[in-house]
Amino acid sequence: MTGVLCEVRDGVALVTLDRPRQRNAFTGEMGRRLGELYREYDTDDDVRVVVLTGTPPAFCAGADLSAGAGTFGAAADDFTASPVDPPAFRIRKPVIAAVNGHAIGIGLTVAMQADIRIVADDAKYAIPQVRRGVIPDAMSHWTVPHIAGTAAAADILLTGRTFDGPEAVRLGIASRSLPAGEVLPAALEVARDIAVNVAPMSAALSKRLLWDAARYGFTPETVADHETELHHRVMGGVDAAEGVRAFLDRRSPRWSARVSTEWKDLPWE
Repeated sequence: MTGVLCEVRDGVALVTLDRPRQRNAFTGEMGRRLGELYREYDTDDDVRVVVLTGTPPAFCAGADLSAGAGTFGAAADDFTASPVDPPAFRIRKPVIAAVNGHAIGIGLTVAMQADIRIVADDAKYAIPQVRRGVIPDAMSHWTVPHIAGTAAAADILLTGRTFDGPEAVRLGIASRSLPAGEVLPAALEVARDIAVNVAPMSAALSKRLLWDAARYGFTPETVADHETELHHRVMGGVDAAEGVRAFLDRRSPRWSARVSTEWKDLPWE
């Protein structure tokens, strides 16, 4: 019992945090399982996109505090503040966080590692670790300013305050805010569109350049060079022809490039 459920259907892997009695409070075991699934899906060509959600009524209420005052006791030698390895932004498949309820602490910082976030209007969101005597985790000192900017990151990380879905959109950490019951269906709709209409190799290359440009601090000129290099990989390929052909024929494309076997090291790696 890891507290994480998973299923794959029609190219979409649905991963669900599943400890509803504890509002999906996060454990180390859940972190390890998420990392395992991300690694598995990264090399599975039957998976085109991953959706991460939680069993209602919450997405993830944060760290499991069942140990009381000892929850954040002295760290063991093997402690890590980033328990999901690899993080969602390191895998080659788009990851959508369907944040369908409260997301507190690591519940939100793990969601910040996804590519797209859809949140619930009336849920509570916070990264409150500074109010618990510790500090934010899961690379949030990088993901939040990368996604929303330094001003928003300081507002969120240094105050630990709580906000709702519409403010999450205004802050720039979510793309959409919907009634809670509509969040997962909306995320799955986006996921199914990606699974059908987006070339897997194109998505993988674009995602890696998008995140690595921030990780490595690429200049605009360096990004332009890498875009050109990656175009040389895909132009003239079967999917470049198929994408145009399918568009002109007004039908769904039939992609054939396989990320699992045709991936080559990136120019900047």
